[in-house]
Amino acid sequence: GQRDEEEQHRLETFTFYLSEPLSKERVEAFSDGVYAIVATLLICDICEDNVADPRDVEEKFHGSLLEALSEYGPNYLAYFGSFVTIGLLWFVHHSLFLYVIKPTRLMGLLNTFSLAFIGGLPLAYQLTSEFAEKSHNEIEAIQVSCVITFFASIFQFAIWTTALLHEQETLHPFARYGGKEHAFMFAKLSLYPCVSLGAFILTCLLSEFSTAVFHLMQIIVPFAFLALRIFVRISLTVIKSVMSLSRQKVVLLEEEEACLSSSETLS
Repeated sequence: GQRDEEEQHRLETFTFYLSEPLSKERVEAFSDGVYAIVATLLICDICEDNVADPRDVEEKFHGSLLEALSEYGPNYLAYFGSFVTIGLLWFVHHSLFLYVIKPTRLMGLLNTFSLAFIGGLPLAYQLTSEFAEKSHNEIEAIQVSCVITFFASIFQFAIWTTALLHEQETLHPFARYGGKEHAFMFAKLSLYPCVSLGAFILTCLLSEFSTAVFHLMQIIVPFAFLALRIFVRISLTVIKSVMSLSRQKVVLLEEEEACLSSSETLS
């Protein structure tokens, strides 16, 4: 009997339930490691093929290093745009797991899918830096980058949606329905899917869309984060003020009705 119970317990520990909790520390450590490696690969790529040769600087550019580096300007722009994307996706991931207090196995699986597309961002950088001239390949390279960014961010949004389904066990009270950070987290996690999807649609509609415009959009996104935060804060303040005014009106009406009823009883 004891052996049967021990074997049954051992089998239960190896079963796979998507709602079972995972170690939050290990999920964050694995994610941070992937983000760090991807950022390092970007730096290695920019340092390997985009440094001017001293002989070329002397012969072609008359000893001017700045003129030689300006030739690699599109590649540097692609690097900064890709690095900003990695940095902001890490920031969103950090904000997400700041409010997730107990991740589940399903959330860990979705996080792994997101990291798989995060790992494809160096590929997106190489594509957009190789096809810098205006051509059909340039548009397709931008579209591949948009698809990679979209799925990397949409799986983060899926983690948030999964956490909301079991918010009592998984989420901090600040981020639950009606919490202080719920609206901003929803807007923050939906920003990158909307931006990448919008850029993909622009590549289908505009023939003049280029990699330079795409990378400038990537660099502008941090300012959109800031504007989004300000917009959400202002919206919540306006809603709270309107609700407080409506409550004050209701209280005044109730007081007036109470005064009228008391005067009627006295008469």
